[in-house]
Amino acid sequence: MIEKIEKLKIKAENDLKSCISDKDFEDWRVNYLGRKSELSDILKNIKNLDQELKKVVGSLGNKTRIELEEQLKTSKSRILGTKDSNKPSHDYSLPSRDISIGKLHPVTLTLREIKKAFVSLGFQVEEGPEIELDKYNFDMLNIPEDHPARDMWDTMWIDEKINNNGEKMLLRTHTSPVQARIMENQDPPIRVIVPGKCYRYEATDSTHEWHFYQVEGLAVDKNLTFSDLKGTLYEFAKKMFGSETKIRFRCDYFPFVEPGVDMSIYWEGKWLEILGAGMVHPKVFEKVGYEDKDLSGFAFGMGPERIAMIKHNIDDIRLFYSNDLRFLEQF
Repeated sequence: MIEKIEKLKIKAENDLKSCISDKDFEDWRVNYLGRKSELSDILKNIKNLDQELKKVVGSLGNKTRIELEEQLKTSKSRILGTKDSNKPSHDYSLPSRDISIGKLHPVTLTLREIKKAFVSLGFQVEEGPEIELDKYNFDMLNIPEDHPARDMWDTMWIDEKINNNGEKMLLRTHTSPVQARIMENQDPPIRVIVPGKCYRYEATDSTHEWHFYQVEGLAVDKNLTFSDLKGTLYEFAKKMFGSETKIRFRCDYFPFVEPGVDMSIYWEGKWLEILGAGMVHPKVFEKVGYEDKDLSGFAFGMGPERIAMIKHNIDDIRLFYSNDLRFLEQF
């Protein structure tokens, strides 16, 4: 029996040398290590041997099986390139790959620049709700229900009422409502900017989006004048676009300021509008409960996307929210 196992081992080793494919190795395994193989039959029948011989044959048979399994594994790995599961699957001596690092969105970068500029001028950053009451979005800003100025904004209304009074809710069309909220709860002096998301129900094109950011600014104190407004916005323009920036103010209309203006910068050979502004309308002060006749204030609002488009020569606002990595990776 012992001699039979030794001859079987020699034959198996010789046959293994001729294996060159997956099928060859599988046939060899079934023939020499399978359940119906000659070696398996020998190990099954050792129960019929005497006690002394049973130990010797059993030990030799199991040793032979283990050795043949190792030879199969080694030969298969050498011939077919099969990886040894006990060895590392990576070559750690190779140079590492470049790691892709995330970046801030260009609108976020512009928002941070704007906030930094106004904070350096003494303004605080405030926030307000994106789901707003009709009262704050329109009424408190001198835009009553029958006012024609409401036609300037296509509003996304929300069906539910917020309370038993039936006050209407909407997605805010601008960040100006926070003006009224702040003045309603805070005494002057006030110097704040309010960055945030706004929504308007309108068709999108290269210069319009249905959702966009806006930065609102408000300053209220005794004896503020239009010169204070101009000086503040001039300093802002220099911080954003360079110390040699030229600016221009032209008359414009906004219901919550009087007088109202738009401000443009001279950029690459032409005038480009970047924001609207004006002196806070007396009726806005009246609605928030400011009665001091010496109080005055100015307000302004701008779109960070518009400023980013100017600074980076972007010709389509839709690129900001297209999730196109070819565009976003440039910043």
